[in-house]
Amino acid sequence: MAAGVSGGPLFLFALVVLIHVFCSLPTVVHSKCVLFNFGDSNSDTGGLMAGLGLYLGPPAGRQFFHKITGRFCDGQLYIDFICESLKINFLSPYLESSGSNFSNGVNFAVAGAATEPNAIPFTLSTQVLQFLHFKNRTRELRAQGSGSLISEKGFHNAVYSFDMGQNDISIALKSNSIYKNGGRKFWMYNTGPLGCLPQMPALLKKNDSELDAVGCLATLNNAAKEFNAGLLGLCNQISSKYKDATVVYTDMFAIKYDLITNHAKYGFVNPLMACCGYGGPPYNYRFRMTCGEPNVTACPVGSRYISWDGVRYAEAAKHNSF
Repeated sequence: MAAGVSGGPLFLFALVVLIHVFCSLPTVVHSKCVLFNFGDSNSDTGGLMAGLGLYLGPPAGRQFFHKITGRFCDGQLYIDFICESLKINFLSPYLESSGSNFSNGVNFAVAGAATEPNAIPFTLSTQVLQFLHFKNRTRELRAQGSGSLISEKGFHNAVYSFDMGQNDISIALKSNSIYKNGGRKFWMYNTGPLGCLPQMPALLKKNDSELDAVGCLATLNNAAKEFNAGLLGLCNQISSKYKDATVVYTDMFAIKYDLITNHAKYGFVNPLMACCGYGGPPYNYRFRMTCGEPNVTACPVGSRYISWDGVRYAEAAKHNSF
């Protein structure tokens, strides 16, 4: 079965209902919801910092956690809001060795991860291999009464969330064994309007003729639309091939573009300007003068900015979108 979810302020409600339906599909009355997430900085809850031993300092984390957490955001990510709504623990990063709780699932997402190997060695294919290792290790430890104690039924009924490129998603679902290892509920996000990230026009714009009516780089947004069309086609192929699988395609492009286009309606200001950055209007973004660097400041706490650092969305925008 394939389904689609797209924009508007009721998206969070619709998505939470959808995930509750996902989690209620098991026949066991007292089954808990288990969520496995794969992706990049949009949903990384600390994987990159733990995996490479790096430090992401203030002002990250100031809005909700009031401390640094490894999230590239001033507060919560969309995956955090979903966990809250489901009344489960925030997902711990797979790469975090201390204090992790994997009883409700695992977050394999790592900031900077891409569909092809790059400076960050955690492609989606690698993340899926990590999942397979986690599942095998869970089996071993479960027999000893330790580990996450997620049951075989828990893995089978879990929701598998993907937020990355279509090529690696194809590998993950068709040949890298999540389906073969029992996964049946797949939740796919398409890519957002890349041309609306403040970083992009700040670095790439040559003249205003390259901008659309909202002020975003049209060529990048068109490329994102083409990518998303291919991803939707892939989701439909998976649904046709695997009749017992449920595939949900979430149109993040429409959701985020609506937020930027109608920012005043949703109570936001400066939709194409980073809250935390350097250089001031119109984008407040300068290469090698990014959030967390010396002399880089952030907008006042409570400001209604859509972009946190020119690349990722602020907590308020994520909450509004989800």
